[in-house]
Amino acid sequence: MKRALYSLTAVFATLTALADNPAAPTQDAAPAASGTTYVIPVSGMIERGLLYVLRRGLTQAEREGAGVVILHMDTPGGKVNVTEDIIRLLVALPSSVRTITFVDPDALSAGALIAMSTDEIYMAPGSRIGASAIVTAFGDIKDGDMKEKFVSSLVALASSAAERKGHDPALVEAMIRREAEYRIGDEVLCPAGELLTLTDLDAVRIVGEGDEARPLLAAGTVKTLDELIRAIGREGLPVHTIQVTWSERIARWVELFGFLFLLGGILGLYIEFKIPGFGLPGVAGILCLAVFFWGHHVAGLAGMEELLLFILGAALLAVEIFVIPGFGVTGIAGIALMFGALLMAMVQFDPLGGWMPTSAGQFQTALITLTGSILGASVAGVLLARYLPGTHAFSHIALGTSVGSNAGYRASDPTDSLIGLRGVAATDLHPGGIGDFGDRRLDVISQGVFIAKGAPIAIVEGHGSRIVVAPDASDGTREHSA
Repeated sequence: MKRALYSLTAVFATLTALADNPAAPTQDAAPAASGTTYVIPVSGMIERGLLYVLRRGLTQAEREGAGVVILHMDTPGGKVNVTEDIIRLLVALPSSVRTITFVDPDALSAGALIAMSTDEIYMAPGSRIGASAIVTAFGDIKDGDMKEKFVSSLVALASSAAERKGHDPALVEAMIRREAEYRIGDEVLCPAGELLTLTDLDAVRIVGEGDEARPLLAAGTVKTLDELIRAIGREGLPVHTIQVTWSERIARWVELFGFLFLLGGILGLYIEFKIPGFGLPGVAGILCLAVFFWGHHVAGLAGMEELLLFILGAALLAVEIFVIPGFGVTGIAGIALMFGALLMAMVQFDPLGGWMPTSAGQFQTALITLTGSILGASVAGVLLARYLPGTHAFSHIALGTSVGSNAGYRASDPTDSLIGLRGVAATDLHPGGIGDFGDRRLDVISQGVFIAKGAPIAIVEGHGSRIVVAPDASDGTREHSA
């Protein structure tokens, strides 16, 4: 167990050092000039690893007095709770920082809501924005109170952000709710029963008349990022692109598939506790948990506190298993600390709110992930216990040949022939001790009663090396041979 804990700590420390000091020179020092244009890539799935990159870029831009922040976006969507956090980050930026989304070529689902939380939107030719219904990994959520709860909460947040940024909040409603219809005058742009998705041509069309004429959503269409910079009058000013480090790229995948790493870690350690010694399952479990903690550390979620808490819990559980007989408070406390550390590693805590998570949804998602991993590991453990012993690979780590008495093997000499043998207790028997039977001294155990040294005894049971005696109440004649 000590080797396991040392290995986990060493692996995590090594990965953390690499993450904090990436070898590839991908991130240059931020320019100090005022009025710099910051470009933050928003590509791939919207998940917590991307949130970390966005937070880092926005914080750096605000600290350096950036004039404009451009989100260079190409995303199919992602997690709702992460989307809500990004929307809050954009809305909280000071008005001195102008935010622009360049849709190149897709801002779908969560990406559309994030784009509408910026001051302006520009589209690349052939680009799309919209279709923001809440779905799960298994498809759309069934109608009911639970769906309305999630939908109404997201619509309220995204509509408020869009209205703050000067966009039509009815667009948000039509992108999220299938039952919402969107009209431009008498023209039905999106009928009820469909989700609103705008092309670049739809997004830049002019609506309204006279002084109220304005683009439907996008300020214009540009082919490249350089063309966008010229269009917004920033040509010739410093441009700084936030580079995503290799460690952040890996961490995004780790966070995205965190459930599998968590399941693998729990399952590996479970198997290791079930088999003697320390081998491949334990190493695999430690590596899975190390990668899990490292990925969440790089994503700005887990710190050394969570890792140390997990190690402390594992140590308490090891003490309960190997040192203290039975199972009680120490083991329960160890399990509670380990699960608590795993939960904390998946939840973003509010810097001003102490140990409170930034949203209840984050805690709920983390709890579901942890519970699912435990249940998954339990099911996998049962299946492995049932089917693994019959595989060829298992024969290399466990003895499959019977070594019972039928095969000619025995753990000790048979003692059935000693039954009836009489002698005296050579030591006090309480209940174990030594008995003298003529020229033979045997380790014996009484039938649960105290027998004083020198008292007459007789062998009443023989179970291999376990010889049971009782006080001999005969007439004093003792037989010393079987």
